[in-house]
Amino acid sequence: MKKVLVTGADGFIGSHLTETLVAKGYKVKAFVMYNSFNSWGWLNHVRKDKLEHIEIFTGDIRDPNGVKTAMKGCDIVFHLAALISIPFSYHSPDNFVDTNIKGTLNVIQAARELNVEKLIQTSTSEVYGTAKYVPINEDHPLQGQSPYSASKIGADHIAMSFYSSFNTPVVIVRPFNTYGPRQSARAVIPAVIIQIASNNKIIKMGAGHPTRDFSYIDDTVNGFIAIAESSKTIGEIINLGSNYEISINDTVKMIAAIMGADITIETDQQRLRPSCSEVYRLCADNSKAKRLTGWTPCYTGQEGLTKGLQKTIQWFMNENVLKNYKHSIYNI
Repeated sequence: MKKVLVTGADGFIGSHLTETLVAKGYKVKAFVMYNSFNSWGWLNHVRKDKLEHIEIFTGDIRDPNGVKTAMKGCDIVFHLAALISIPFSYHSPDNFVDTNIKGTLNVIQAARELNVEKLIQTSTSEVYGTAKYVPINEDHPLQGQSPYSASKIGADHIAMSFYSSFNTPVVIVRPFNTYGPRQSARAVIPAVIIQIASNNKIIKMGAGHPTRDFSYIDDTVNGFIAIAESSKTIGEIINLGSNYEISINDTVKMIAAIMGADITIETDQQRLRPSCSEVYRLCADNSKAKRLTGWTPCYTGQEGLTKGLQKTIQWFMNENVLKNYKHSIYNI
């Protein structure tokens, strides 16, 4: 039985990944951000029968000693801990360098020293910037169009430099726009659902014409695990996406139709990225993931997106969930 560590296990993707790994029989240690409330983030909402099989480690990814302590005895490390808000990266870029670049350095150095079997470094489709061609494969140029994406490019290069220099068993996973239950309200899909669920008729948005490749959380999590379990992935960079492109405006209209809402979309200036920072087009080429691991997404095309949105909306419509979100403010 493999023992795995998930950094960022208290977050959106990390909590789902942690749950699924437990269900698959892995011994799981969850690295969560230390805080004085003793909160384990979204892991607080995991069923008790699953939570009792998870070893919780509280710490800070920026602390090399804590990171190495957490990783001792682990065969596989899924490194998801990161700051991910693009608007907040305009405000506090230094935090993104410390957390995303130096935090990754702490993880990769510990992985080298402890001889872990495999380290999965989590990247993002934002590193590609506005697509120069679609679908975007792993050879697409990298473009740091925000401090966030620049920090993730730096983290990826740090990780791959250890593979090249020391043969550290690194894989870089680049998920495209993952959505689903537990996602932060800073993301467009939850932001729209929450506004409609709160009976807002005017939906405030940023730019509506950019396109995205939305991937349901189950597909992203299954992709991570397939990459970890494959013997062909070390030293590789691998996209996870649905290979279906849709504009943000059309996505909002789909959400409104599913929820039976008559809405008006209004541009909120504070939600707009600077023009040169906006990523106008993203669409994944996921053929490499399929070739190396056999993974294929289940929520594909318009039908798959509709199904994923229905499940996401159903989760957010629970009043006990909705009360945790602040629909009246813009979450950066």
